[in-house]
Amino acid sequence: MKRCFDFIFSLVGLIFLLPVFIVVTLAVKKDGGPAFFRQERVGKSGNIFRVYKFRSMVIDADTLGAKVTALNDPRITQIGRLLRKTKIDELPQLFNVLVGDISLVGPRPEVPYYVSKWSDACRKIVLSVKPGITDYATLFYSDEQAFLAKAEDPEKTYLEKVMPHKLKMYQQYVKDQSLWLDIRIILATLLKIFGFNSYMRVLDEIKIRK
Repeated sequence: MKRCFDFIFSLVGLIFLLPVFIVVTLAVKKDGGPAFFRQERVGKSGNIFRVYKFRSMVIDADTLGAKVTALNDPRITQIGRLLRKTKIDELPQLFNVLVGDISLVGPRPEVPYYVSKWSDACRKIVLSVKPGITDYATLFYSDEQAFLAKAEDPEKTYLEKVMPHKLKMYQQYVKDQSLWLDIRIILATLLKIFGFNSYMRVLDEIKIRK
C-alpha cells in the first residue's frame, strides 16, 4: 500500500512540477555547471543508492569543506540559497521515490560517513525501513542550517547534538509508522513550507522535542 501511494504521488508530482523543473534547471545551469547533484546515501538494509537534488553549491563542494552545510556556507551559490530556503532543491528526490530508492516519508537518508557513527542498535532500527524525503526530524530541523551557522564548529555540533536527536526521531517514526501518519507528515511538511505554524501539531504528539 505504501509503495503504491509513493509511486502515484511521486508520478503526479513530477508531472505537475515539470514547469518548475525546467525553470530551475535553466537557472542552475547559468553558472556553467550541472543542474543536478548526486550523492551516495545509505538506504534500507544498508544498501547504497544515489540521491538526486538540484545543485545548490559550487561544483565539487563535497571536497572543499565540511560534510554538513551551515546557512552562511560560502560554497552555496546565489540561486542555491533560494533553492534551499524554499526546499525546491529537494524536488528531484521524487525521482528516487518513483524508482523505489526512498519513500515520501521516512528517516532522512544519510551519507555513509555519518551512518558509520551510528550504534549497531540504531542502524538495525533506522535502516529497517526505506528512508524518505520528510519525517519528524525534517519538520523539527527545518531550520537546521541556521542552527548550525551559530555553532563554533558546525560539524561537531551536528555529531554531538543534532544527529543523536535525529536518530531518536527516526526510531520514533519507525515505531509509529502508518499510511495515515505519512499523509499527516506530508501535509505538515507542506504547511511548514508555506509558513503555517499548524505543522507543529504533528510534533506535539511525540515527546522527543529536545
